[in-house]
Parts: sequence; C-alpha cells; structure tokens
Amino acid sequence: MMLSPSDGLPDDQRSMYSQSQSNVYTSGDKTSPISVILVSSGSRGNKLLFRYPFQKVAESPSSLTAKQRNPYALNTTVDTLEDQDGDSREQSPLTDEQLVAGFSDIILATILATKSDMCGKKFELKIDNVRFVGHPTLLQHSPIMQVSKTDPSPKRELPTMILFNVVFALRANADPSVISCMHNLSRRIAIALQHEEHRCQYLTREAKLMLSVQDEITTMTDNGSPKSPFRQILPKCKLARDLKVAYDSLCTTGVVRLHINNWLEVSFCLPHKIHRIGGNYFPPEALEQSLKAIRPYHALLLLESEKALLSQLPLDCSPAMVRLIKTCSAVKNLQQLAQDADLALLQIFQIAAHLVYWGKAIIIYPLCENNVYMLSPHANICIYSSLAEEFSQQFPGNNLPCMLAKFSLPVSLAEFRNPLETPAQEAQLIQMVVWMLQHRLLIQLHTYVCLLVPPSEDEPGMKDEELPLAARVGSRSLSTPSALSFGSPTSSDDMTLTSPSMDNSSAELQPGGDSPLNKRMTETLLTSLSEYERQVILNIPAAQNPEDLRMFARLLHYFRGHHHLEEIMYNENMRRSQLKTLFDKFRSVLVVTNHEDPIISIFQSPME
Repeated sequence: MMLSPSDGLPDDQRSMYSQSQSNVYTSGDKTSPISVILVSSGSRGNKLLFRYPFQKVAESPSSLTAKQRNPYALNTTVDTLEDQDGDSREQSPLTDEQLVAGFSDIILATILATKSDMCGKKFELKIDNVRFVGHPTLLQHSPIMQVSKTDPSPKRELPTMILFNVVFALRANADPSVISCMHNLSRRIAIALQHEEHRCQYLTREAKLMLSVQDEITTMTDNGSPKSPFRQILPKCKLARDLKVAYDSLCTTGVVRLHINNWLEVSFCLPHKIHRIGGNYFPPEALEQSLKAIRPYHALLLLESEKALLSQLPLDCSPAMVRLIKTCSAVKNLQQLAQDADLALLQIFQIAAHLVYWGKAIIIYPLCENNVYMLSPHANICIYSSLAEEFSQQFPGNNLPCMLAKFSLPVSLAEFRNPLETPAQEAQLIQMVVWMLQHRLLIQLHTYVCLLVPPSEDEPGMKDEELPLAARVGSRSLSTPSALSFGSPTSSDDMTLTSPSMDNSSAELQPGGDSPLNKRMTETLLTSLSEYERQVILNIPAAQNPEDLRMFARLLHYFRGHHHLEEIMYNENMRRSQLKTLFDKFRSVLVVTNHEDPIISIFQSPME
C-alpha cells in the first residue's frame, strides 16, 4: 500500500491538505489531470456520482450568477477569487480546478453520460480550455431475483444503472500521448468496475450510497448554507476514495495502484511523470524505441534495492520476475542473466522492458574495467546537496564531490584499480560507480569508428562516388543481427561474447591461407568503395597482410560511426585487443571517436 504525506491527519485536515496539494501539482502541468469525474445513466436519468477535486460552493449564489452570464460557458475571466478561509486574491488567474468549476453537476452528467452506442469506445470531448477523456462502459446486467417474505414467488427487478463513465478532465492542449494514457487508465478502471458489478453489484451499491448522500446534502442545503456533497461522500464510499487516490497519484508520482472493492488490482504508470530529462519529460514513443533497440550485450541496472522491489510486487506476480530481480547484477549482460535465471532470452527482454517502463530499472552496458565514464553535464555537483549527504551515509569515509572530480575527464575503471587495495575496497568502488549510475551522475562513452579516406591532391573536388563511406552509405540498411537469436556467451578477459548469427561473409572469411576464394570474398566486400578509396586502402602497409585485409573488409560495414566497439565485439565474436590492433594498423583511413550510445543515453539522463 502506498502512503501519502497526508496519512495520519484528521479527516477534515487531510481533505484540505489534498485539496491544496492538487492545486500545487496540477497548476500549469500538462501531464496532470484537472479533475476525475464519475457519471452514470440509468432509470433515474444521467447522474454525476462523484467529482474530485471538490467544487467550491459560493456563499451567495446570486453573486455567482451575476458574474457568470451564460451558465453553459466556462468562467475564464480574471476576477477576484475567494477561498474557503475568506482570503481574497485580486487579479489572480484561474486555477486548473476552476476550469471545470464552471460546469455544473447537471451539465457534466449530461455531456459525459453518453449514449449506449458509444460504450466500449474512446470518449474524447473538448470544450474551450478543457478536454474530457473517458471510456464509457455498458452494464449488461442479469435481472436480480428477489424473494419477498409475504410472497415466496421470486420477482425480477431490473437494474437501475445502464452505463457509467470514469472521465479525466485535462487541459485542452494536453499532449496526445497523455490523452492516450488517461484513456487507458479509464478503460482499466471501467473493466474492473464492470467485473465487480457482475460479480456482486459493487458499482450499484456505491452509486446508491453516493446518491443518498447527495440527496441528504441537498435537503440540508435547502435549510441552510450550501455544502459540497462530494466532501461528505469521500469518507463513506470506497470507490470515491479510490478515484481520489488515482487523481493524487497521477498528479504526484504517476504510479497508480488501486484495489477495486478490495479485490481487483488496477495498476497504471504515467511515463511522463517517471521518465524526465531535466524539467521536461520525453515522450513514451522515444522510450519504446529505445526498449526495442536493446541487445543481449546490454545489462539491467535496478534503481532500488532487491528487498524494496520485491516488497512492491503483488502477491500474484510472475515467479520469473522474482527470479530476475534476485539474479540481476550490473556486471551481467542480459544473455548471462537469462542463463543464470534459467529463463528464455525473450522473457528476459519482456521483463526488463516492463521494469524500465515503470521506472524501476535502466539499461546500461555491463560494468567492466574497460568501460569509460565521465561526469554527466546535468549532474548536481553541489557540495552540500542531498545526494552528497546520501552518498556519505551509504559509503562512510567517502566524499561525493571528490569522487565526481575523478570523472571530470573520461576515465576507464581500470585506471582506478590499485594493486594494494583489498578485494573489499575494489568491491566498494564498484558499488560507488553503480550508485552514481543509478542517480544519473555518470555517462558512459563508447568507441565508434568511421572510414575517412583523405581526398586526392590532384582533384580539387570529390565526386559522389568518391565521398567517404559514412556519407555514401549512412542511410543504407545494414541491420545488426536480431536481438533474440544469439547463442551462449563465452567468458574472456576483455568481455568477449559469442554471436553465432553473423554474416555468411564473416563466417567464411576466417584466417588461414591466401586462397583464391578468400581473395574474391575480400574484393567483393570492397566493392562498396570507390576506386580511389580501394587504392588508398590497398597501399596501406597493413593491407599487404592478407589476414589483416580480410578482417578489415569483413568489418567494413561497421565503419560508419553507427556501431560502437562493444557491439562489434559481440556481433563478430572478437576480442577488444584484436579490434584495437586493427584500428591502429589502418589508422590512416579510420577516425576513432568517443561518445554516448544513443540507445542507452536516454536512460542515463537525469530524471529531475
């Protein structure tokens, strides 16, 4: 169960706290909903059962009528506003709550309780500055059998509710991805309520309770000052409290966990709240594209401790997820993780993507001594920051600013190794690097190679066929092997992994023997180059060695600046030392650069 800062307060103070918090979080935030509304349609007509935040009731209805000329129009003018405590704020812009406050309960019930033909479909309605999103659901009841004490013959009583709709009010300019997510949450809640209604008439009971409280408050209003019925409904109705929790969670953490009728769990994640770059979120489409580009040589880094993650899992969660969390390590790639957890690689990819989407993990390259890290440009380097204090508590005797200063320039982990340190000290260094990666303080740099042949001195300009390889085949579709068709890894000193699914040309061009077949294969791979580029490469001293030339031709399609060193090692089953030696031999035509991997750079960006 998730606890909120208002837990432990009296009911009246808690509602006031939640009301103020909702105004803080939703004001100007296009990712947060303005309001959540529950409407129904049945034999008693269209009814607004519940809305949150509560609509403020004016003390003088006549004054409200004078200000608002048209009862069907939103009050979008800038007027003098009065809060419940009597304090006035002159010339204050309307808050998000007041965007929907101009709609009366009757109007909302009329426009949001749709016809039966629209049930089971996405509902979206834009009126001025407000956009309503929901999923109207039809209740296909079976007649309820009732037996009277005086008349033992059973009688059939038709249900009073025909359909309902859980609607989220958003700003009109909300991002389409946010609208889609809100519709998804509305649909999930509707499915759970529909199930519980068929099982035990849960929605009917809750609706009758809401309407009875509204009738009671209406009677009291006729005899005294007006009051909001929804404030009285909240402590009496479980469904109303669930909708309030959903609204508050969407405005704060973005993670919603409900137990409808204390039975069905509804889980939802708003990625715009969880995944942020600086102060702005990145769209879910970018996250999905990065998740699709994950390869078996990547690793999964949990952002919370194993104990904390396991405690958050539901009781009926998949045992495979528990095994993955217990087996996960920053030094294991996904392929090794699948073997250690005894799970299929496809299942590992699915669970890893699930954890990343919910903000519980990120994708990194496995930690090894050859990894090069540097300080993130967005890192908080304040001496007295909360991160520095947390780091000191986690690693006593160590200082975060001093540790970050060591990564001011790109540095590999091998440079931190001290032969005089004990294994415990080396293990602590790894834990500190893991901690800094979890808090987005470090970024990893990878080595990329690009073929760049010097231009000819005789010709002032270069023709199209004589452009560098990276420019001519930059858009060429040279796809890497499938992410789900690799074999078993083989351990080595420099983190070499095997990949049986390499190109046929790569398999045939094995060292040994300067046979005519190998010569023809080498010439075939060099046909993508221009005549001038081929001559320059063949004049390099290393090209006189047939094995070096075959290896160069075999890796030619990687020299476009799109594949980093670790990916080439994995795809071609080669050692780091082999590649670096080859790069050095052909350094006159190869340009080596270091930068982030675009696939995992999105996970290394700060969330706040």
